[in-house]
Parts: sequence; C-alpha cells; structure tokens
Amino acid sequence: MQKQHSLHSHTHSHDHEHSHADPRHMSPGKFRFVTLLNLVITLAEFLGGLVSGSLALLSDAVHNLSDTISIMISYFAFKISKRDHDFSHTFGYHRAEILAAFVNATALLIISIFLIVEAIKRFYSPAEIKGYLMLIVATIGLLANLLSVVLLHRGQKDNINIRSSYLHLMGDTFSSIGVILGGIAIVLWQVYWIDPLITFLVALYIMRESISIIRSSTHIIMQGAPDVSLPDIKRDLEAITGIKNVHHAHTWMIDDKSYFFEAHIDVPDQMLSQLDALLAEVQQVLSSGYKIEHVTIQFECDSCRNKDLLYQSTYM
Repeated sequence: MQKQHSLHSHTHSHDHEHSHADPRHMSPGKFRFVTLLNLVITLAEFLGGLVSGSLALLSDAVHNLSDTISIMISYFAFKISKRDHDFSHTFGYHRAEILAAFVNATALLIISIFLIVEAIKRFYSPAEIKGYLMLIVATIGLLANLLSVVLLHRGQKDNINIRSSYLHLMGDTFSSIGVILGGIAIVLWQVYWIDPLITFLVALYIMRESISIIRSSTHIIMQGAPDVSLPDIKRDLEAITGIKNVHHAHTWMIDDKSYFFEAHIDVPDQMLSQLDALLAEVQQVLSSGYKIEHVTIQFECDSCRNKDLLYQSTYM
C-alpha cells in the first residue's frame, strides 16, 4: 500500500486582518458627526429646492438623504465586522461591510436612474428658478459636503464599505458644485435648462461609480478570486525544493483586503515533522509575492489521481 503523509495547516495573520478600516482612521465620533451634518444639509436643500423651484437642489437633497442612510449602514456594518469569530461565523463578520457596500451602491444606482428620468422631463419643460436662493443653499451644502469628504478620506482608501459612503459624499460634492455653477448661470443669464442638465451629468457620474462598487462587492460575495494568477502561484510554489506538484487550488476573499488560499501539494514520502520548514517557505512565497496571509495546505504523497490546478468536485 502506498505510504501517505498528509498535513492540513492554516496560517493566520492577526495584524493583516485588522489593518484595514483601522478604527483610528474612522472613529464612531466621525461617523456620528458626518451623519448629523448630512441630515442638516438634506433639510436645508429640500426646503431650498421647494422654495426656489430647483430640481438640481431637490435632487441634491434626495442624494444627501441617501448619504445619511448610507453612512448609518456603513457605521453599523463597520461595528459588526469587528466582532470576534464564533462557531456560527468561523470566518468572522467581515463581509457585513461588503454587504453594506453592495446595498449602498445599489441604492445610489436606483437614485441616479430616477434623477436622470426627472432631468429629462424638466429639460423639455423648464421651470423658472430663484437663482440666488439656489446659489446660497448650494454653497452651504458644498462646504458641509467638503468637510464630510475630508473626514472620510483616510478610511475609504482601504475599505470598500467606507468607500461606498465616501462615494455618496463625493457625488454630492460634485453635485453641489454643479448646482452653484447652475445658480450663477441662472442669475446672470436666466438659462433655466442648465438646472436639469447639471442633474443629468451628476447622475451619470454617480451611476458609473455605483456600478463599479456593485461589481466589486458582488465578486467578493460570490467568493471571487483576488487579482492574483493561480498559474503563477503554481509555478512559484513548484519551484520550491521538495514540492512535486500543486493541484486542487482555491483562492478567494472574505473582504476587499483579506485573501485566502488553499491547495493540495505533492511531496516525497517523509515524516510530518519535516514539513514545517516547507510550509514556512510556501507561506513566505504567498505572503511576499501575492499578499496572501491566510493559507491552508494539504500535503500529500501522490494520493490524488486528478492533478488539475482547478478541480470540479462531484458536489458542484
């Protein structure tokens, strides 16, 4: 009978797991302040839009309301993601933030479609707008949005959840700039059609960015692979002395920063204790070359007949 030594090992980097969405970069106080600020902006722009008759201002108010909801969702998801692993969720709760990003981006996409439809209607039936009031309210909204963007800027770089809220605020900042320019044009030249035009352009921008986040978050939820090449990983691992073959490999993401890898690796028949050094080399290659810190390896001695890198198991 063929001898076989199999070792199932998992390396887990605690520092890596908690390096993204560092609470120092996104404190609860910042979340609460940005939420309150956006509630105030929403109320001001909604009232200003009704009084001035500006669709762009009303659309900005609707967008700000979605900002507020988005930030609240992001905050609760951020808190949930920090929970410890348990027997019900052995990988932890990191995907709460991915779900929040998906929900926020989907809401933005729906809102942008609605605004485009309304802008087209208003473009063919322009209404008189009180440009001075539109200009004043939009300027206040711009200043508040800029402050919110600054507060979320650091946290959004490494976290798709915070980035979805940051995108809400960036879209509203551009929207406020557009509304201000539109207000100036209306005051100086009474070109009321510029109001729906601005709404249309801002909605297109929001739609494009929302689709990007929806794609990214869906990819992670579907256990999609990170941006690494499995054939390249196979090549680099098989270059290690003592490794004969790498097969049945899988790589996936728990969130946008935590990469997982598992595979079967054929090695010569030997004592299990001798495989520790080999495992350390595998971990080093994956960590330094591919930013993969979560590794599960099953060492074998030619026990698998199928040596394909990707293997469709019978339960799939």
